Amino acid sequence: MPIDHAKRQAVMRRSIALGHCICDPGKGCPCDTLKNHDRCPCAGEAAPVQAADGPLLLTRHVRSAGCSSKIGKAQLHELLAGLPEPLDPRVLIGSAAGDDAGVVRLDGCGRDLVLTVDVFTPPVDDPYAFGRIAAANSLSDVWAMGGKAECALSVIGWPMHDLPASALREVVRGGLDAMAEAGVPVVGGHSINAPEPLCGYAVVGSAAPGVAVRNQGARPGDVLVLSKALGGGILAFAQQIGRCPPESLAAWTAQMCALNRSAGEAMARHGASAGTDITGFGLLGHLLEIARRSPVAIELDVDALPLHPGVQELARAEVWPGALERNREAVPAQHLDLVGLAPAQVALLFCPETSGGILACLPAARAEAYRTECAAAGVATTVIGRVTAAHATGLIRAVTRRAEAWSPVAPVKAPVPVPAAEAPACCVAPPVPTAPSVSSDLPPSAGAAAFATYMKAVSAPGALDAKTKKLIALALSVAQRCEPCVEINARGAREAGASDEQLGEAVALGIAFGGAPSAMAYNKLRR
Repeated sequence: MPIDHAKRQAVMRRSIALGHCICDPGKGCPCDTLKNHDRCPCAGEAAPVQAADGPLLLTRHVRSAGCSSKIGKAQLHELLAGLPEPLDPRVLIGSAAGDDAGVVRLDGCGRDLVLTVDVFTPPVDDPYAFGRIAAANSLSDVWAMGGKAECALSVIGWPMHDLPASALREVVRGGLDAMAEAGVPVVGGHSINAPEPLCGYAVVGSAAPGVAVRNQGARPGDVLVLSKALGGGILAFAQQIGRCPPESLAAWTAQMCALNRSAGEAMARHGASAGTDITGFGLLGHLLEIARRSPVAIELDVDALPLHPGVQELARAEVWPGALERNREAVPAQHLDLVGLAPAQVALLFCPETSGGILACLPAARAEAYRTECAAAGVATTVIGRVTAAHATGLIRAVTRRAEAWSPVAPVKAPVPVPAAEAPACCVAPPVPTAPSVSSDLPPSAGAAAFATYMKAVSAPGALDAKTKKLIALALSVAQRCEPCVEINARGAREAGASDEQLGEAVALGIAFGGAPSAMAYNKLRR
């Protein structure tokens, strides 16, 4: 698009006079987009098609990827507590039920309406795959209730000033292709200019009157059957910090794009007593809803759980996303018996999933027929547990015979950067001026001397020895992403007697402090 310089000047003149960018009051004028890419968003100039430093990576533009971006279950319940519920006889299943979708019966309608909406940030970097995954995930809530998806509306948020519109087009195209595969027309939608990329759909489905499968009603003797593998949230986080193996990412992406239609629509035909899909609240979060609302005791066979490639190794190394902790906090301990599980196995059970599988509670006599129908449609399923008894408040007992195979592993030792020949002036004492300053009566060396004295004092051994102080400084340098300081403090720690293991642990602590941006900066420094 050609630049209209007259329009740009007029718009910038207003922004400069106000002291604020007129399309983003939090910024001044000129903004970074104009300085770095010669594009003025306020004047309607689109961001460049591709960033100057490489391909577009969507997950680097969000704080939490995929279903990890959802509000935590405990906080959500607290926010909604006490708000009014619709007192309308047409509402058969409302939000109070905590089900995957709402169900409404309209006068004169021969089928019940199944209604849902689902929106999240990208779990993968590829825009087209993100669109497909968002569509598959949104449709899944209808299928999780045994319904038939009928039509959909798109919901999109996009940082138009920061990311190229061409990538947004790919997101939309991916979603439309997935909806077409499902036989669901997209009849419209809504889009906003948002700080982070978002995509999802509101889906209208239908079910025969009174036959919607709910997340309650499980009976003793039922078998638990799961489609799709687990561990997606671990892979999403590993991808953000540069630790997801390519083959694991490929397998996980393909599964997220896969539709749950066959597994979901078959539940009602095979007499499922309860069902749900496994998404942002993790396996335990969704399964506990069934246990509490039925209410029953469930035995979960952790060793039988299907896993994405690479998940076990990452879980053992504690590559765990923050959403995992929110999911853990949302499940009361009195409803769980996790005795004997390794910490990494527990982490897997709370791991958030994106576009995860269907979990069906089926009579034991019907489970194999259900699995056979799914297999004929190309959908693999796994028996992961059973309902053992009625229970007053609901209980999940997880069992394993392989806890030792999930024992913790030491973090990968981060290589120590090669010290630079000279440190930049920004990270050392300022140089002594060659001539006195005309604006100060102090001696020319006073500033440098005072700084050097201060650094010598705080670096000297005291309650903490010199090596410990250097390791702390290294960790903080990694967290702050200061390349010269990392090199200086790594060299200083080495000279003070720090081992490779101690240096690696300090780097790991710095990454823990600074999060994914620090990990990416450090990986770039290593390269």
